[in-house]
Amino acid sequence: MDSTGPLTGALLFWSHFWNKACILMGRLIIISNRLPFSLDREGDKLSIRQSSGGLVSAIKSYFESNTNKDQLSEKLWMGVADFPQEDWEQAVASHAFRQDFGIIPLYVDKDLYDNYYNGFSNSVLWPLFHYFSSLVEYESRFFDAYVRVNQQFADTLAPLLQPDDQVWIHDYQLMLLPHLLRQKKQDATIGFFLHIPFPSYEIFRLLPTEWKKSLLQGVMGADLIGFHTYDYVQHFLQSVKMLLGVESYFHNLQYQDRLVRIDLFPIGIDYNKFYQAASDPEVLDMCNKIRNNLEDKKIIFSVDRLDYTKGLSSRLNGFEYFLDRYPEWREKMVFILNIVPSRSSIPAYLERKKMIEEKIGTINGRFSTISWQPVIYRYNHLSFKELIALYQAADVALITPLRDGMNLVAKEYVASCASGRGVLILSELAGAASELSEAILVNPTDTADVASSITRALAMPLYEQRNRLALMQRRLQEYDVIKWVNDFMDQLTQVKQEQKKQQVKVLDDKALTTIRRHYLNAKNRCILLDYDGTLVPFTRLPSEASPDNAVRDMLSRLTSDARNHVIVISGRDLSSLDRWLGAMPLTLVAEHGASFKMRNGTWQQLVSVSDLWKDEIRRIMQLFVIRCAGSFIEEKTNTIAWHYRNTQTGLGFSRSRELLNTLSQLIQNTTLQVIDGNKVVEVRIAGFDKGATALKIVNEQDPDFVLCIGDDTTDEDMFKALEGEAYTIKVNNGASAAQYTILSQQQVLPLLNKLIAPLAEPQVQPLN
Repeated sequence: MDSTGPLTGALLFWSHFWNKACILMGRLIIISNRLPFSLDREGDKLSIRQSSGGLVSAIKSYFESNTNKDQLSEKLWMGVADFPQEDWEQAVASHAFRQDFGIIPLYVDKDLYDNYYNGFSNSVLWPLFHYFSSLVEYESRFFDAYVRVNQQFADTLAPLLQPDDQVWIHDYQLMLLPHLLRQKKQDATIGFFLHIPFPSYEIFRLLPTEWKKSLLQGVMGADLIGFHTYDYVQHFLQSVKMLLGVESYFHNLQYQDRLVRIDLFPIGIDYNKFYQAASDPEVLDMCNKIRNNLEDKKIIFSVDRLDYTKGLSSRLNGFEYFLDRYPEWREKMVFILNIVPSRSSIPAYLERKKMIEEKIGTINGRFSTISWQPVIYRYNHLSFKELIALYQAADVALITPLRDGMNLVAKEYVASCASGRGVLILSELAGAASELSEAILVNPTDTADVASSITRALAMPLYEQRNRLALMQRRLQEYDVIKWVNDFMDQLTQVKQEQKKQQVKVLDDKALTTIRRHYLNAKNRCILLDYDGTLVPFTRLPSEASPDNAVRDMLSRLTSDARNHVIVISGRDLSSLDRWLGAMPLTLVAEHGASFKMRNGTWQQLVSVSDLWKDEIRRIMQLFVIRCAGSFIEEKTNTIAWHYRNTQTGLGFSRSRELLNTLSQLIQNTTLQVIDGNKVVEVRIAGFDKGATALKIVNEQDPDFVLCIGDDTTDEDMFKALEGEAYTIKVNNGASAAQYTILSQQQVLPLLNKLIAPLAEPQVQPLN
């Protein structure tokens, strides 16, 4: 269907909302695959049914809270509608729809949606990201549909965006959307959150090249990217480094001239809602009926969607082993297993349902007696009160997914144990395990571990149950869903502020005139200049980069002024700098600060450690020289570097990512540091860099004018260290911590010539 079609009826309804004045943060627009509700028709009557799922519950709880009333001018939710457009227009016209947030429905062709959702989203991304790579269906039509639906989201939303809008895109179905939206709205504020695991690079790289690069580039269109756990963050950063060649710095990346931040935000629940519901009279009555019907037997409870990632078969295997290994518990407990229907149109799910039901039948057939059945099985949806009643009645919650992004059921169970009674058995492979460390953590595939954990939980004394629950409850209360949303939105705002600081201004005549005036009026100046790529162009071999007469002449003119202290600060080795520039009255800094010579002084070494570490690094780099024609190793006193400037572009870059990954793993827990430079990978002793060295020199000289020019990643250390202390200029365009940029190395000497030239005196007009 035409992507603009849905707006015809809805725009009339929402126009009065969108014309409201923005308050502080403007509008928050949530975008997810589906809308958070469905419309059910019975004859001419329409009713609204809220969708299930952790995201819907989390965001609705936030929208219903009073904490954001004065911050957001409006809250909107965009997603695919699973009901006809005519039903929506009728609901709007009859005022049957009443929510705390506005709706932007998207209508997608049924076959297209099937290939996008059941196809690429749930037959490619879902199994792969959950480490079920054997279940992935690599169908090109799935990916084509995925691109088209993501594009439809972008085409529909882009015309509606206002300058102060904050867009928050959710989950794996919309990984291309941030980039597609960024193409249409360069200045948009975009956050993205992945609610499922992000796999290790070795798993992610199984995707076809176009797919995996498109997914990463898509997500990197956001300003802030969120994950549930630290591991998922690291896996994503590793994939970005290997496939896009972007290095991170404290979870920040410079990508396509923008700062992008990646961080963890473990989603919370509406803690008070679950804790307080446990004392609801209706819930308590339901809880008592459950316990009375089971004659005070111990209750183990599980509730999960029908999904192979939930480890239901392994859970039943562990329970069966428990009955075998610990017969004393037979007829003294029951296992209530509630499976919520999910994705029943996908064959793998129907097959899984059949396997589970056969396993339940086997267990009940083996162990049942006339008066007792070990497994009580339900395949049905649960109302909120039914769920809380089961949480309350359960002595043990058995939650053992094989892989889970977070698992909010575990958190809900803990919050619902208001009486201080209950034990959580949780898979160590669930994202929630990093927060709920007081639970009994198990490996879900280890049947003996699951069985022993069940008997341990059933026999746990009440005081221990209370102690464990109290610690987990306090943690969940402190970082609830409101805190989760606010944390993400606060960081999104911070990232946009950092981006504004990083917007580099091209050095124009007006700015240069300001710098020149300051220079001419100053009495004590520091001028810090990088060497390769700044004073001299890059050459095929490092040894060929000697300064020409123009560079020598410029340095002579600068140093001839007694007010100037000129510092050449470089990654070059000591001997090269000394041979080329040692006779001039310059301060020379070699190997990023490992060695230095103050003007008219002698060389000093800041690093005095054994260089035996080079042997292992050299051996690895030599392997990459063999594998990458044109690359070579440069060895310095305190560093060793692998250059790939002369290699085939694609091959050199690809090999550099592999080398970076290999070296990063190798030097963990050492004093070494890997630097990803301009077509060079360098290993050096950690603890010194251009920034620290430049700041030390500037502080010692106490100048009233400082100029710093550089072109490389390592020069960013100087720009950051000298922020507010110096005029900083980046050679070549791109995001930088520098104040200004010039577009090429060929502009450096003309810039310095203009700097030291006297200002022209204003012409005096003759009197008439």
